[in-house]
Formats: sequence, C-alpha cells, structure tokens
Amino acid sequence: MAKIKKLYKQNIYGVIGTLLFHILLFGSFLLAEVNLKGKVKEEPIIIDFSAIEELEEPELEKVEEEAEDENTPSTPNETPQQTSRSNRAVNDAPTKDPFFDEDYQREIAEAQKLVSDVNSQLSKEVKKMEEFTMPEETTEGMDPDSIKNTIYSGESNIHYFLENRYHVRLPIPVYLAQGGGLVVVDIVVNQRGKVIQAEVRKNNKLKDPMLEVYAKQAAERTRFNADASAPTQQKGTISYTFVPQ
Repeated sequence: MAKIKKLYKQNIYGVIGTLLFHILLFGSFLLAEVNLKGKVKEEPIIIDFSAIEELEEPELEKVEEEAEDENTPSTPNETPQQTSRSNRAVNDAPTKDPFFDEDYQREIAEAQKLVSDVNSQLSKEVKKMEEFTMPEETTEGMDPDSIKNTIYSGESNIHYFLENRYHVRLPIPVYLAQGGGLVVVDIVVNQRGKVIQAEVRKNNKLKDPMLEVYAKQAAERTRFNADASAPTQQKGTISYTFVPQ
C-alpha cells in the first residue's frame, strides 16, 4: 500500500496530464461529430423531361377541331368532316354589314361621279374677262363737235362725262347682261386718252353681280382723244344702264 502511494505521488503529474490529454481528445471528437451532423449536404434535384413529348401541331389542330365540333351542333345526316367544312366556310364568308347596302353603294358612286365632274370643270381653262369681246362705238373720221357723250344700244345706254374730251373707242357691254340696273364707274384718264384707273360705285340695288364686272371691263377698254393741254390725270365718269336681256 505504501509503495502504491509512493508510486502515485511520484507519477501524479503524469497521470493528470494523460487524463487531460484524453479528455481534450475526446472533446475534439465530439465537436467534429457535431459539425458533421450540422452540415447537410444538398443533393441536386434532376428532373428528366425525356419522357414528356411535345404535342405536334397537327395534334393541336385536331384538338381545336374536336372542340369546335362539340360546340357546334350538327344535323343527324351530317358527318364530322362535313361539319368541319361548313364551319370553315362560315368563318371565311364576309360579314354583310346592313349599313353598306345597295343604296349606300349607289350614293357613293354618285358622289364619286360628282367629284369627277367638278374636277373636269375645274381642269378646263377658265376664260378671262379680258377675252370677252364687246361691240365698240368708234368716232374715227367724225367731227369732234358732232360726237355725243351718250350712246344708245336699244333700250340700254352709255353716258360718260370727261370735260372737253370725247371718246375715240367706246366698248358696249350691255348685251352681256342677264339682269338690269345702273352701274357708274369713276375713271381717271391720262393725256393720251387711256383710262388708267376705273372704280365701280357700289349699288346695292343690283341683283346681277356680273353687271359691275362687265362695266369695269368696258371702262378700262375705253379710249379718249389725246390732249396735251389736259390734266395728267383727269377724272370723269362712265354710266352704264343695263336692260335685262
């Protein structure tokens, strides 16, 4: 017994060190096992699609046709193939809109013809007023003292006033008138006898607006005698009395 105690005392530090070493070693094993258990290894999930085949287009069309056949009632004597053809014919047929009936189409055609006629008229060359011809009263070879300033053409007449001057050429537009009335034109004449300005006086009683146009054109074409002693711009008037034709 005494020998054991003596041996224990001599090797006590060695025993304690061995125990501590084994305790630490055992503890490290426990910690390693815990770490291994805490980590879960994730396995990849693989899905195999090789067993699933895509539905081909003809099969899709077949499914759609079967669905149409179920929704569309067929007659007892009509086969499924005839039903499919009739459905296709109905779908391909144009929808008839009651708005676009025969009357509507006829109105469209008439409107197009009217537009065509208007375009044809507009495309024609419009005759200018300067191109209208008028009969003229001339005083060539006449005695100036015998020349009167009032010219008659039937019931119509033209009267002008230009002090100490007389007309050499006087266009007569009265025959062009469809309506009647009096048109007075204020004129300005130069020394050579040319009308350099013509302004129509407004007359609200006129029913034919073309009377003013004819009168202005006739006044601008009028020529008077040349007079070097006359004012450079001599003012006067020409009155046109139109009688309905």
